[in-house]
Amino acid sequence: MTDQWKASVDQRVCVRTGLCAATAPGEFDLDERGQGRATAEVLPATQTLRDAAESCPVEAILLDDAATGERVFPPQ
Repeated sequence: MTDQWKASVDQRVCVRTGLCAATAPGEFDLDERGQGRATAEVLPATQTLRDAAESCPVEAILLDDAATGERVFPPQ
């Protein structure tokens, strides 16, 4: 596992709670419709980033290992 993750938000699943941006404001922000989005395609693998993904009530946040493409969250 590397020290970087690809973070993405499934816009079809996101229900716009804003928890991702509140939990990890450096890694997530909200678009003009209030949906979460990652601030960059590849982000440092941190507990804060994982906490944001885990806080999403509909598991719209996906984290993949940037080097291998393996799913980090949610577990498969």
